[in-house]
Amino acid sequence: MTVIRETDFIQSIADALQFISYYHPRDYIRSLAAAHAAEESQPARDAMAQILINSRMCAEGHRPICQDTGLVVVFLKIGMDVRWEATMGLQAMVDEGVRRAYCHPDNRLRASMVSPPLGVRRNTGDNTPAVVHTELVPGDKVEVRLAAKGGGSENKSRFAILNPSDDLVDWVLATVPTMGAGWCPPGMLGIGIGGSSEKAMLLAKEALLEPIDMHALKARGPSNPIEALRLELFEKVNALGIGAQGLGGLTTVLDVKILTYPTHAASLPVAIIPNCAATRHLELTLDGSGPVALDPPSLDDWPDIDWEPAAGAHRVNLDTLTREEIAGWRPGDRLLLSGRLLTGRDAAHQRILERLDRGEPLPDGVDFTNRFIYYVGPVDPVRDEVVGPAGPTTATRMDKFTDRMLAETGLIGMIGKAERGPAAIEAIARQGAVYLIAVGGAAYLVAKAIKASRLVAFGDLGMEAIRELEVVEMPVTVAVDSRGESIHDTGPAQWRNRIGTIPVEVI
Repeated sequence: MTVIRETDFIQSIADALQFISYYHPRDYIRSLAAAHAAEESQPARDAMAQILINSRMCAEGHRPICQDTGLVVVFLKIGMDVRWEATMGLQAMVDEGVRRAYCHPDNRLRASMVSPPLGVRRNTGDNTPAVVHTELVPGDKVEVRLAAKGGGSENKSRFAILNPSDDLVDWVLATVPTMGAGWCPPGMLGIGIGGSSEKAMLLAKEALLEPIDMHALKARGPSNPIEALRLELFEKVNALGIGAQGLGGLTTVLDVKILTYPTHAASLPVAIIPNCAATRHLELTLDGSGPVALDPPSLDDWPDIDWEPAAGAHRVNLDTLTREEIAGWRPGDRLLLSGRLLTGRDAAHQRILERLDRGEPLPDGVDFTNRFIYYVGPVDPVRDEVVGPAGPTTATRMDKFTDRMLAETGLIGMIGKAERGPAAIEAIARQGAVYLIAVGGAAYLVAKAIKASRLVAFGDLGMEAIRELEVVEMPVTVAVDSRGESIHDTGPAQWRNRIGTIPVEVI
């Protein structure tokens, strides 16, 4: 009988979470490199280049690929012949592994879990608890499949119960555009079909743990109806032209994974969950011999990318910027920002508006006049860092605050990721402001442009506090200009029309 020791299990969970925080899976790197080589949309190609460069930097520096280091999801298959040498329950052991990983002094990861989910939503401080799924199976081993799932992609999960006669492909093609770009494509789509409502969602999440093998599938052809469906959805989703970061291009998804389960005759439950550019998952098996040893990838797995931030970019001094200057910017323009900007996310915006409602001044140091706000919740710094990985969060969540922020604070620009909704775009145009995007999934690369950081207000909010950052040549792209034109509308529309006439294989 195999004996699994508590200490070995906890250490394996902790080591795996550290490992996936800075190592992309090899299959993702190979697939993204191929997509980058084939891409003809320059904004999308530029975004993929930044993701690949960031990925190599993280592998070398052992720092997180993305500032959102994820909600931990663990699938356990426990052999029924296993005996545990433990004093803690399974959930407690997993949580202890999470705690050790996320509080590691040399690579501290961002704690994003809040409890309770309603009301005060206080950060738990160590990213616990994990979401654990357990299955008892024959055998004498413990199989662990785990992922660190970012909020930007998790928030784009979709579910429906279709009629048995409905066309599933039509539903997927109608649903994917509604997900926007907040899930940071290019990535994967996990699709669960059948079972019940909760089973379909679980299947979709588990499907994302499968390796990327679309190129091999295309080369050999499908051997069953599910593989044929994967190929059909892969081609048709990419034909939507959404592209990397939603900028328009040839590749939106690198693979489509499907798991199925028998279902009720009257139902067709379907779930779809995307995986982002910060794809983080790993499988390991404990056999009683000790903690699992993980094999680091070779740096030769990463391609040599020729990307020059200054090529074709306009240098901007944030400290002297005016509305007249930003009025000349157009969607797709590449900028290098230098100077000071303020940070703020959902919780900070809520507090700012509450103060405005009460007629109170903003905290000392919070002056948005002719300034930009960066939607970011960075990782804590380690060693000699000014700030940890500091990529953008999804700007769409701030849409509800945008009109008043622009009208009542003097703010002239925002930086985030993904598209803005119609109301936010109308406010941007009405106030003559702009919205810029940094690349989601390039958090360590962005952090290298941050030369100073100081806490300004709402320190109790942790990573959601307002900080002032001093940046030097931070790479961004104009997404919505002062007239209200959005690249997230024009880019995909342009490439949707072009795909089918371009003699380039979508990888």
